[in-house]
Amino acid sequence: MNLHALRLFHVIASTGSVTRASELLNISQPAITAQIKKFEKELLLPLLKPQGRGIALTDAGEEIALLAKRLFAVEQQIEQYAREYRNGSHGCIRLAATYLPAHFLIPTWIATFKQQYEQVEMIITTTNSNDALKQLLHVDVDIAIYGGMPEAYPDSIQTEELFRDELWFVVAPGHRYANQQVSLSDMMKEPFVMREEGSSTRERLLSLCRTYNSSTPTISLQFNGLHEAITAVIAGYGANFVSSLVVRDYVKRGELCRVYVEGIHLTNSIAICTRKHEPLSASTMNFIRMIRANPVRG
Repeated sequence: MNLHALRLFHVIASTGSVTRASELLNISQPAITAQIKKFEKELLLPLLKPQGRGIALTDAGEEIALLAKRLFAVEQQIEQYAREYRNGSHGCIRLAATYLPAHFLIPTWIATFKQQYEQVEMIITTTNSNDALKQLLHVDVDIAIYGGMPEAYPDSIQTEELFRDELWFVVAPGHRYANQQVSLSDMMKEPFVMREEGSSTRERLLSLCRTYNSSTPTISLQFNGLHEAITAVIAGYGANFVSSLVVRDYVKRGELCRVYVEGIHLTNSIAICTRKHEPLSASTMNFIRMIRANPVRG
């Protein structure tokens, strides 16, 4: 089907005049008339008929005009969607996040972002550090928000550090080490409540022990979530090594207490991770710009 001729017919039907269509399209009347006649031969249907000094639509022309109106309305919708996708007001962002940013940063970021870009769909997966980067490398997500060691990123990953937070040892208020300064070797004699293998904070603790030739801690309880691990420590069992963002409010309320380990001061990197040399969609770039403007440092 000749879509150009259909568009000419659509304008004629909409305006009710070949003359008006000629003016709007900047095409001569004879050229338009020739195109319509050729189109009628293609369809084997008469579309226009004389009426006084002008023209009118035949019955077939009325039906074709209705269908053409729907077709070109859809075309306009496609063009509008393409414009909105290019400027980032439509689209889909697939995001993997480690537990720390997923629970303490991303909810605020998403709320801020959706106020401006309500039509952008967001698919968020919360997982551990290893899986977050694996999903990014396997192109299962567009970006990863990562909390961990800056040196742990693969070469194929581009990172942008947003800020760093401290890593704290914490225990229940009744623990003998609460608010005390102790040696690393003494701290490692305590039972620990930690996240599952693959957690960046757990790996930082083990790396710390290797660096200082200390014995590794006994991880007596293991949970897949931060909340469960912290709750167990609040209840009076063991110690935890965790981001200050996670436990700062618990410490302020007196539900947890810090343990100051001699000579140890570690920080956690909160970073946006993307694949190197790969362009991001406009909606993803808008989200990243919003994060930069609202890092939420706790």
